Amino acid sequence: MTTHDLIGADVFDFDRVIQREETDSVKFDARKAVFGTDQVIPLWVADMDFAAPQAVSLALEARARHPVYGYSLFPESLYQSLIEWFAARHGWRIERDWIMMAPGVVPSLHAAAMAFAKEGDGIIIQPPVYPPFFSSVQKTGRRVIENPLRWQDGEYRMDLEHLDACAAQGAKMLILCSPHNPVGRIWREEELQALLEITRKHNLLVLSDDIHCDLVFAGHRQQMLASLATPADRIITAVAPSKTFNIPGMGLSALVIPDPAHRQAMKRVFETLHMEQANPFSIVAFETAYRQGGAWLDALLPYLEGNRQTVMEFLRQHVPQIRCAPTQGTYLLWLDCRTLGMSDTQLKAFFIQKAGVGLNPGISFGAAGSGFMRLNIGTRRQVLKQALEQIRDAVQSHCATALSRQSR
Repeated sequence: MTTHDLIGADVFDFDRVIQREETDSVKFDARKAVFGTDQVIPLWVADMDFAAPQAVSLALEARARHPVYGYSLFPESLYQSLIEWFAARHGWRIERDWIMMAPGVVPSLHAAAMAFAKEGDGIIIQPPVYPPFFSSVQKTGRRVIENPLRWQDGEYRMDLEHLDACAAQGAKMLILCSPHNPVGRIWREEELQALLEITRKHNLLVLSDDIHCDLVFAGHRQQMLASLATPADRIITAVAPSKTFNIPGMGLSALVIPDPAHRQAMKRVFETLHMEQANPFSIVAFETAYRQGGAWLDALLPYLEGNRQTVMEFLRQHVPQIRCAPTQGTYLLWLDCRTLGMSDTQLKAFFIQKAGVGLNPGISFGAAGSGFMRLNIGTRRQVLKQALEQIRDAVQSHCATALSRQSR
């Protein structure tokens, strides 16, 4: 298969089959190691099965034709591409001096924990939440303080009263997931304003992980926390084109840090860990995506919305035992499987062995995820429909067996 075949004539054909097996893809080629079999439909790791924007592929090709792949600088045009994207798409004005490039959001979580909290200090997270939120605190010797989301009026919400109590325990920092992974909430402005009031009261630093900020469905709007902040607020925002344009393997993100002292604190940790190296290909992909990927994203979002609707309608009609949280953004759905009456170990085995589908166990997102599974809808709709049919058949068989046992 040639590069031209991979790019294709129609750059917005999200139903095109792209072979990902034997490309060293974690999502596909790690199935045997993770699930014990490669005979599962992989709907787990948070990347999509779609070709990246054509402009990105062409720009990478052009850079690859230069035969020297030496150490690289971050060009000023890279910073400007980010500034212009967030001004145009989010109405957020970022100053050039606020930006620090980083190798990825997860390393930045670890670095922030080291920069702004001492060993044993408390850092607040809001489970069920992306597993590295836990590990970035624990592996740096800091203390996890859990402020679980609560289910209210048909959606997940922040428990602000409990957050205030958590902050009063002497917490130094809050890691916010916005939009939230895995529950798919887009936080409303009034929720973020209330959160800011609590952080001001307790002098909390907030690292807001906004890596999914561009993946927002119709009827919702991503409000950047930093755009609501005053100069006195202690806000660091992590952003990247990686999820937006399906280029996570490029491993380049940015931190927006208005406070000079905070930038210096992060810079010291980065230098200690030697995290400042630039990859020439990630630089090209980052800038090109922000400059030329807008039309691709505008085509992607309705397709993802169609996938979301396909899942929700199918479960409602054919698998009422599994309920889907009303996701407002991201390409990740949060499935409530508790009525199946299985332990987390049984639930994981059920989806692998009976349904033949590889998902992320909810328990990996913290105790609040017990009984749930996370489903990645960033794939061809036909693949998604096949997975749903397999889940339906497995659930029907499970329920029939349970009913038979009860009638004995």
